[in-house]
Amino acid sequence: MSNNNNNNSVTNMTSSTSRGSTSSSNGLLTVTIASTHPDEPTTNQDDDDLLVDPDDPFDITHTKNAPPETLKRWRQAAFVLNASRRFRYTLDLKKEEEKEQKKSMIRAHAQVIRAALLFRLAGERELVTSASVASPTPVGDYGVGLEQLVSMSKNQNPSVLQQYGGVKGLSDLLKSNMDKGISGDDVDVSKRKNAFGTNTYPRKKGKSFWRFLWESWQDLTLIILIIAAVVSLVLGIKTEGLEEGWYDGGSIAFAVLLVIVVTAVSDYRQSLQFQNLNAEKQNIQLEVIRGGRTVKISIFEIVVGDLVPLKIGDQVPADGVLISGHSLSIDESSMTGESKIVHKDQKSPFLMSGCKVADGFGSMLITGVGINTEWGLLMASISEDTGEETPLQVRLNGVATFIGIVGLTVAAAVLAVLLGRYFSGHTKDLDGNVQFVGGKTSISDAVDGVIKIFTIAVTIVVVAVPEGLPLAVTLTLAYSMRKMMADKALVRRLSACETMGSATTICSDKTGTLTLNQMTVVEAYAGGKKLNPPDDLSKLHPEVLSLINEGIAQNTTGNVFMSKDGGETEVSGSPTEKAILSWAVKLGMNFDLIRSTSKILHVFPFNSEKKRGGVAVKLVDSGVHIHWKGAAEIVLGTCTQYLDSNGQRQSIEEEKAFFKKAIDDMAARSLRCVAIAYRSYELDKIPSNEEDLDKWSLPEHELVLLSIVGIKDPCRPGVKDAVEVCTRAGVKVRMVTGDNLQTAKAIALECGILASIEDAVEPNIIEGKTFRELSEKDREQVAKKITVMGRSSPNDKLLLVQALRKSGEVVAVTGDGTNDAPALHEADIGLSMGIQGTEVAKESSDIIILDDNFASVVKVVRWGRSVYANIQKFIQFQLTVNVAALVINVVAAVSSGDVPLNAVQLLWVNLIMDTLGALALATEPPTDSLMHRSPVGRREPLITNIMWRNLVVQAVYQVAVLLVLNFAGESILHNNQDSKTHTLQVKNTLIFNAFVLCQIFNEFNARKPEEMNVFTGVTKNRLFMGIVGMTFILQIIIIEFLGKFTTTVKLDWKQWLASLCIGLVSWPLAIVGKLIPVPKTPLSRTFLRAFRRLKKTRTA
Repeated sequence: MSNNNNNNSVTNMTSSTSRGSTSSSNGLLTVTIASTHPDEPTTNQDDDDLLVDPDDPFDITHTKNAPPETLKRWRQAAFVLNASRRFRYTLDLKKEEEKEQKKSMIRAHAQVIRAALLFRLAGERELVTSASVASPTPVGDYGVGLEQLVSMSKNQNPSVLQQYGGVKGLSDLLKSNMDKGISGDDVDVSKRKNAFGTNTYPRKKGKSFWRFLWESWQDLTLIILIIAAVVSLVLGIKTEGLEEGWYDGGSIAFAVLLVIVVTAVSDYRQSLQFQNLNAEKQNIQLEVIRGGRTVKISIFEIVVGDLVPLKIGDQVPADGVLISGHSLSIDESSMTGESKIVHKDQKSPFLMSGCKVADGFGSMLITGVGINTEWGLLMASISEDTGEETPLQVRLNGVATFIGIVGLTVAAAVLAVLLGRYFSGHTKDLDGNVQFVGGKTSISDAVDGVIKIFTIAVTIVVVAVPEGLPLAVTLTLAYSMRKMMADKALVRRLSACETMGSATTICSDKTGTLTLNQMTVVEAYAGGKKLNPPDDLSKLHPEVLSLINEGIAQNTTGNVFMSKDGGETEVSGSPTEKAILSWAVKLGMNFDLIRSTSKILHVFPFNSEKKRGGVAVKLVDSGVHIHWKGAAEIVLGTCTQYLDSNGQRQSIEEEKAFFKKAIDDMAARSLRCVAIAYRSYELDKIPSNEEDLDKWSLPEHELVLLSIVGIKDPCRPGVKDAVEVCTRAGVKVRMVTGDNLQTAKAIALECGILASIEDAVEPNIIEGKTFRELSEKDREQVAKKITVMGRSSPNDKLLLVQALRKSGEVVAVTGDGTNDAPALHEADIGLSMGIQGTEVAKESSDIIILDDNFASVVKVVRWGRSVYANIQKFIQFQLTVNVAALVINVVAAVSSGDVPLNAVQLLWVNLIMDTLGALALATEPPTDSLMHRSPVGRREPLITNIMWRNLVVQAVYQVAVLLVLNFAGESILHNNQDSKTHTLQVKNTLIFNAFVLCQIFNEFNARKPEEMNVFTGVTKNRLFMGIVGMTFILQIIIIEFLGKFTTTVKLDWKQWLASLCIGLVSWPLAIVGKLIPVPKTPLSRTFLRAFRRLKKTRTA
């Protein structure tokens, strides 16, 4: 029994359902409460209230952040035959608890060490003695050994660092350079890996195939069947001898083993897919400086001595010490367990692996990697748990439970009827002899007869309880996740892939998602004039040029690498930074010279709330310049002067209208406008000590405008088509950007988000500030109408998401910045950007869009809908088999005391239905037709009216034909040359063969529940064709060669033709069935509403 099912101790659980939850019973009876389009009137709201059932444990519409009590509750309510298999891909609640305990233990250990060190250091200061620190011991090519580095990082001892000569001394000991990093050639990297280890940790191995085989054994019904097979084997050999007596028991045992092996192989393949996806999730790409050049490498390739730049939202990739930083704050909650932001400077320079940069920027020297860090130890001690339930999985467990209880009741009834008929002398063998005669039949014969009856009843349970139904979700999700990787989407949370099919709105960023993120300066204003072209030096006064270059070189997080051999200049940084740096390089900026001749005193990192960033620079003559760069209209508002073409300061008041018009003109042409300004300052007004300097705010008024640049970021090719696809599919695309509203409007028109210029009025387009200032109720009303939000802060995005969700929308949100994390977390589906996204944003998201492209977001919607559609196909197929098999056996058992489908045959049907059926139907690729319908409501019934119609038509046909064969088959097939026994065997074989062929043909019908042509694209799905072909070939082998095992006889060509014709009729029958109209209101809803009303009137 799996740990997951270890919930029996939890009793009297309170009902804890997710947000906005109305309910139904067992996932079968569900209703849609959110209108896809806000303009549609909501009807029958009072009726919907009648459908609320707070006691339904399977009613979890949102498993993201669901409380453990809710998850325990549905597990307890599920009717399960094999818990270890059924709950394999759900969250292992016990393991999750153990994982948290291990984390807190390791964190506590780290804190005890630090507390002891601080206590010791305090004592040393009190006694005014200096601690004696061992000198660094050279090891191999390096001046310090692994153990000494590990000890320094773990103890975070500043005195040890000082003993080594500070960061500069340590850098020299590690043969690294504080500006250029390590050389980075293969030999150097290999030596460092050998001396200090790699940045990997031993992972716990995934389950082996044998473990999956063992878990497949755990099914209660299969264990009962094996026991029955063994008893039958012993009795058969005893009564009939070894040669003939082993067939009955042996065939059941073989069939059970086949089911177990096929199930284990399918499950094992799924687990390998999940392992590969997990490895991909952990493979973070980051920038390091090697040989003075910024290069992008995998986190696993980091080595001791590497120089790593850090910026807001980054994950600290390994243990290290701070080289330099400005306003650098680290969130150490992942290691300490406390959500406390720690400021890092030269007094507190130690950085721990696994922590996140909360604010500021800086650079660090790596001193410890992999298992030699606390993070590495933590990761090595806890296994990565892939378990996580999805809403559909929970609902299907409800469906499986409901069907299972019905199946168990039917099996019990069949058992009672068959036993009653057997012991009352109404059961006859093939030759017409009564099987049990009181006082004459031997005990062993009676036991054998009872075991055969019991085996049939147990096999009915195996067929009736659809264990594979909830697992089909995992199968289709695993398949979809693998295919989505090819479509540039990495799924971090399984449920998101499924929820995306219900998305009614996508709130998308502009930069990099709707646009290419390939920015270039195409327009520039400097010296009070427009530069044409933008890098025209002839119109710039040397003084203006010098100040522009100084401001750009110092007020940046980017870098410029000038090749010594005269090669191409390499510019790194964010796309905006790269565009401005490239423009300055064209203007003749010498990046390294400017950086070396002036010193940065204080930095105000770019802030998405203030939309600007600044820096205070000390010049060679001890003068101070404060440079600002940011959103053009915001920076312009803080300027009082500008530099003219002669380098003279002029009042800006007269020219403000000129600059504003320039900004508006550029924004109207979808250019991002950035202004660069500065002011002089007195050195003696700047705090001299470090603590005061950290708290000092850069003066941001009375600035002198130097330049305004217009940056072009072209719209992505194919975005307009992708937006159109979304609109047709009932998914509204909203643009949320920090850019100027005019720029946003121009891009929205270009992308097709705004249909026309007439739509570009408030509240369709709105500024973040305006939206923020509305009351909560007004925000909900306005949110539905918003198409474009400009100058929005991350908090505005969060408010928009909350307002939309309250109005019943299923919201997908894209985000790349650290500040987007709350909105990504709050949304139904958080989509982070793989290229520009920070690690904080990625960890808060559900899906990572690897190419930052909006078209990939639309593909995710397509896949989400495909998951739901595939599950519905499988449900329709499986329920048809269930209904037909149960009805045929029950009617035959009650009327004649015998069943036409025996245990081995039913196990083969179960294999077709569960494992092979799921593989064939759950892996259908998405089709374009999925995007021609409205989003799937999260409360829409799993079994729609269309599915009920298809299911009933096929099941009634199968039951009718097979019952005719069962009761009239002997007279139809009777041949004077054949004995009665042989005719009876042919009849039962024909029933079995026709039944299996009906399922094979019906598998095609299940592919397209709503379309007339069920063969569209069938040849492209090789897996489907392979499974159908393999099932047919195995059926031929079973009938023609394995008759002893399955108690069948060979059929002649006429009987095969008859079987094929019976199966083939299901195709035209499906077409005729689809002409039958069905009501729009789900049947489940109609019945439930009537039942609740009746109940209400009785209680009234």
